Amino acid sequence: MPSIREIRRRIGSVKNIGKVTKAMETVAASKMRKAQQQVLATRPYAEKSWEVLSHLARLKGESSQEHPLLQQRPVERIGLLLITADRGLAGAYNSNIIRVAARQVYDWQKHEHKQVSVVTVGRKGRDWILRHGPPLRAEFTGLDRPTSYEIAPVAHVLIEDYIAGVYDAVYMASTRFISTLRQEPAIRQLLPIQPLEPEAPAPADYIFEPSPEAILSEITYDITELQILQAIYDAIASEQSARMMAMRNATDSAKELVGDLTLKYNKARQEAITRELLDILGGAAAGKK
Repeated sequence: MPSIREIRRRIGSVKNIGKVTKAMETVAASKMRKAQQQVLATRPYAEKSWEVLSHLARLKGESSQEHPLLQQRPVERIGLLLITADRGLAGAYNSNIIRVAARQVYDWQKHEHKQVSVVTVGRKGRDWILRHGPPLRAEFTGLDRPTSYEIAPVAHVLIEDYIAGVYDAVYMASTRFISTLRQEPAIRQLLPIQPLEPEAPAPADYIFEPSPEAILSEITYDITELQILQAIYDAIASEQSARMMAMRNATDSAKELVGDLTLKYNKARQEAITRELLDILGGAAAGKK
C-alpha cells in the first residue's frame, strides 16, 4: 500500500491537474460560444446560396455548360479537403473525422481504384496524412478565426487544381456542428457543382437579371469558397464544443480521483495512528511486568 506521504503527494498532483483542466474548460467554453454564434449566423446564408447555385446550374445554357466548375468528367483523380484541429485535448473530435476520411480514402483507392491526394486544414490531419495517408497536396494551419481573405488560398488550391484537371472531383471531410453534445463527421462533394435533379422542385421562383448564365459565371467561385469557409466554421465550433466537454469530463474525473485518494489517505492515516497506539499500549504493558 502506498505511504501516507505518497498519497498526499498524489492528491496534490491531481488537484493541480484539475485546476488546469478547469481553466482549459473555461477558455474552451468562451471560444465555443463565439464559434457557435458565428456558425449559426452564417449557416443559413451558406446553405441558401448553395441552393441557389445548384438551381442556377440546372438552368443550363451554353455559357453555363462551359463553366469549368460545372463540367462533369470521368473521375480518376480525387482531391480531398480534410479539416481537423491544430491541437489535441478535444476528446474524439480529431480521431472521428480522420477515421471517416481514412475509410473513404481506402474505398476510393482499393475498391474504386482512384488516385487520391489531400489538402489539409489543421495539424492533426496533416500529421496523420504524412504518416499513413495518400500524397499531401497542400497544408494550412493556424486558421482559428478565419475570414474569407484567409480562406482564399485554400479555395484557390482546390478550385485551380480542379480547373487544371489535377482533380476530376473534390470532396470535403469536415465535422458539422449540431449542438454542444453532438458533432457529426461527414464527407460531401464540393466540385463539380451538382445541379438540382430535373424532377426536383425549384427552391423558389427566382428572377435573374441579366440572365442565369451571367450570374452563374460571376458567383460560382465565390459561393464555392463560401462553402469551404462555412465548413471550417462548423469544424471550429465542433472542436471547441468537444474540447470543453473533454475538459469538463477530465475535471470531474480529477475530483472523483481526489475523493478516492482522500479516502485512502484517511484510512492509511488511521491505520498509522492505530499502530502507534498499539505500540504505546504494548510498551506500557511491558513496563508493568
